[in-house]
Amino acid sequence: MTPRKQQIADAIDVKAGKMSDVSDKLWDVPEIRFTLKESADLLCAELEKEGFSVQRGVSGMDDAFVAVFGDSGPVLGFLGEYDALPTLSQTAGSMKKEPLSEGAHGHGCGHQALGAGALAAAIGLKDYLVKSGEKAVVKYFGCPGEESGSGKAYMARDDAFDGVDAFLTWHPMADTQPWTFSTLANYQVYFHFKGRSSHAAAAPHMGRSALDACELMNVGVNYLREHIIPEARVHYAYTDVGGKAPNVVQATASQLYFIRAPKSSQVREIFERVVDIAKGAALMTGTSMEFEFDSACAEYIVNKTLTEAAYNNMLELGSMPFTGEEFSEAQKYVDQFDEAAQNALRAKIKKMYEGESVEFLEKVVSKSLLNDVCPLKFADAVLPGSTDVGDASWQAPTAQFTLGVYPAGTVPHSWQWVAFGKSSAVHKGLIYAGKVMAMTALDIIEKPELLQRAKTEWKESLGGEVYRSAIPADIMPK
Repeated sequence: MTPRKQQIADAIDVKAGKMSDVSDKLWDVPEIRFTLKESADLLCAELEKEGFSVQRGVSGMDDAFVAVFGDSGPVLGFLGEYDALPTLSQTAGSMKKEPLSEGAHGHGCGHQALGAGALAAAIGLKDYLVKSGEKAVVKYFGCPGEESGSGKAYMARDDAFDGVDAFLTWHPMADTQPWTFSTLANYQVYFHFKGRSSHAAAAPHMGRSALDACELMNVGVNYLREHIIPEARVHYAYTDVGGKAPNVVQATASQLYFIRAPKSSQVREIFERVVDIAKGAALMTGTSMEFEFDSACAEYIVNKTLTEAAYNNMLELGSMPFTGEEFSEAQKYVDQFDEAAQNALRAKIKKMYEGESVEFLEKVVSKSLLNDVCPLKFADAVLPGSTDVGDASWQAPTAQFTLGVYPAGTVPHSWQWVAFGKSSAVHKGLIYAGKVMAMTALDIIEKPELLQRAKTEWKESLGGEVYRSAIPADIMPK
């Protein structure tokens, strides 16, 4: 490690306790979507203490913010998230599903650590710049609603990311690897039907059922599935069924649709066909229909240049330094899997680390925390999920990576992740993440040609396409 990178790593280590404390405090106040006041207050207070200027209320979101340090040089953006998930309340450290408060929220995707790790990177880089005299603009973007609502998509729509040269972020996970795959673009749209109520037995002919319209729409969309690309995903949930009385013709009914595909242009085309089906359902039932965007997010644009730079810094730091006690604590969760699940996990691990020696594979398949960095493999793969980091990646070259800070084989959005969220393994991971991001930022500062290569690749990846937000200008986060 170069002396300069060592300085950054040391600066982050000095504040490791504080950053871990921030993560735990975020875990203690799980908030969802765009109502994240306590979480944003906590992060903004830390950034202001460190000399950042903070702008709150970005893009119509009370709890979105941009914190800035520096006034010249390359503009480096760190993406921070801090939203939790509904109904995932869980007791820390418990080996069973044990809500702290039934029906309350919980950090089941590690965003408490994600936000704190990005904070560590921004502050660590700032501390280095102050001491070294080097120039850069450090921006921490506080991004609400990643789990539902896509806050970054609103920020991209409203030009909040303008002027950023590169984005860096990470995600806590159950494996350690550079993020080398794209994600699905996604439209989230409500369909509202209105009809006319009537007595379902005495005068059904006088009614016009909005619920029938919803059901007919779903039937139509199910037939549509055969005639869209196989990589697309369309799913829905009723949000209003018109009431609970079966002897009333339901005058209102609504549902929320998620429409996903590898490219935003593909989602747009499928969405237009879904709207036509909804219009047809309204015509068939004598009802009216209107759709309402909840949000949307674009596919993630992989930048090999920056991803490789981050990967090299992961290799330079080596495996995350977990203790025997930390492995033992994680093993308790792994032991809850049945034999078939454990065999499947071992096969998955071998595939992830394909190319390593037999001795290494024999060692890694028995680990309860996958702290070793996976080999770098770029492929045209698409993760069957969505993230609003995609919208940021359309604004500037972006790199992200995952770290195996959760027990091997456990999955996001689970009570296990909430339970493990205050562990020392998660704390070590967020500090490691901060170092990787800050060291990669230093590479960008010191090697202008690296940033130029990243930007050239980014433009080629876009292929002349210009970012087009699917969210109408009059739709505000809610």
